[in-house]
Amino acid sequence: MPKAKPFVSDIEAIRKRARQDIDKGAMTAGYKADRATVVKLLNHALATEIVCVLRYKYHYYAASGINSQAIKGEFLEHANEEQGHADLIAERITQLDGKPDFSPEGLTKRSHADYVEGENLVDMIKEDLVAERIAIDSYREMIDYIGAADPTTRRILEGILAMEEEHAEDMGSLLEQLGKKGEPARPARRKT
Repeated sequence: MPKAKPFVSDIEAIRKRARQDIDKGAMTAGYKADRATVVKLLNHALATEIVCVLRYKYHYYAASGINSQAIKGEFLEHANEEQGHADLIAERITQLDGKPDFSPEGLTKRSHADYVEGENLVDMIKEDLVAERIAIDSYREMIDYIGAADPTTRRILEGILAMEEEHAEDMGSLLEQLGKKGEPARPARRKT
């Protein structure tokens, strides 16, 4: 059995470092990531979330047809959750002494996901599913890049990733339940 590694911390050194550069807030000398790159990645994620909020909101208001009421509720729920993601990301950017970029100018260029309205309910669901799949891969890449260098940002992104995977599953289930014309195609799949 390997000998346990003792935890030893130089509390006096930690206290001294905490008093240095106090104007940097949460940014201590122990931060290992490239802060400028992390802030840039987070601003791209912020733009992606804002575009997703706008697309889901449009789908909520524009959805019509016999099956639209339940699906509209799903669109609104996702819009609200995407707004929550944007808020978490903006807060983290400020904690990293960065500036969250809420400027509408260039928003779709910074976003990883496209803003596509869709012609009908099925198109709307497909566009939302595509956007969720883009977000999933984008967040995975950011998480891999950050690794252990910034555990706080990594945890935030992992939480958002989990919700994006849920959103993709929701959109996939809705798509499975609707035919090409937006009418029920087959019974809902049972979750086990």
